Amino acid sequence: MKFGKKAGREIKLGVFLTIALFLFVWGINYLKGVDIFSGRIRFHVQFEDASGLLETNQVTVSGVKIGQVSRIAFHPDGSGRVIVTAIIDRQLFVPEDSEIYLTGGLIGERELKITLGNSSRSIQKGDTIPGYVQPDIMDVLSTQIVPFRDRAERLMIQTDSLLTAINTLLNEKSIRDIQYSIEDFQRTMATLARESDRFANIMASVESITTNIEENHEVLNHIIENINEMSETLASEDFRNIILNTASSVEAVSAMVEKINAGEGSAGMLLQDDSLYHNLNEASRQLELLLEDIRENPRRYFNISVFGR
Repeated sequence: MKFGKKAGREIKLGVFLTIALFLFVWGINYLKGVDIFSGRIRFHVQFEDASGLLETNQVTVSGVKIGQVSRIAFHPDGSGRVIVTAIIDRQLFVPEDSEIYLTGGLIGERELKITLGNSSRSIQKGDTIPGYVQPDIMDVLSTQIVPFRDRAERLMIQTDSLLTAINTLLNEKSIRDIQYSIEDFQRTMATLARESDRFANIMASVESITTNIEENHEVLNHIIENINEMSETLASEDFRNIILNTASSVEAVSAMVEKINAGEGSAGMLLQDDSLYHNLNEASRQLELLLEDIRENPRRYFNISVFGR
């Protein structure tokens, strides 16, 4: 009787411990996000590098969690490759040609991202699938930023060299020269501003002249042709003869003028004899007096009768 009671207590204790152990295992898996009561598929993914991936990291499809990483270990062949064991929910059909990527988020968390394939056969328990490492955002940013950083460093070096050269060149004399140049430039601009209207008028006149030339180019061509003809005429033999005859005539006139100045001939006497000049003046004055008297006293010189007497 005592043996039966003792055996019953041991059985109860065993059942209690079994239930407690089961609850413990279930609780641990539940905390890890694994539901041991649901259908699951355990498969393996092979990576060359699984940096940052941890057990319990999630497995997702289109951003939805369908499982998690359960184990990370090296490949048994000693190649250094990494075998990642993942557990996913059987409820989702995952084709065997699906691609699995190791991706990262903004704050460094890693996960396995499944891109579903098109095969009619699903991943089976124990399958080993090749995995791909997708650069995370920080890696991409680092790759993009490095060239800009290098260029920025080179630019800073060049800027420093330029500033050094400027400091060397810009001594007090150079600064004064630059100030004088700026002042001269300002004065020039002020002068141009004052003369802008005049300059505009000049440009308008030039434009008008150009327009007139364009409109009258035929007339100008005709004038140029006439000038050419005149030049040819001036260069001809007849024109030379005319010039020679004109020169002879000028010499003759010059000789005649010399004779007149010498008092030779009637013209010379007229110009050189003062008495003749005075007589002519006196006769002219007397004639003026006579004409004035006739105008004032016509009856003295003319007997005019209305009735013919």
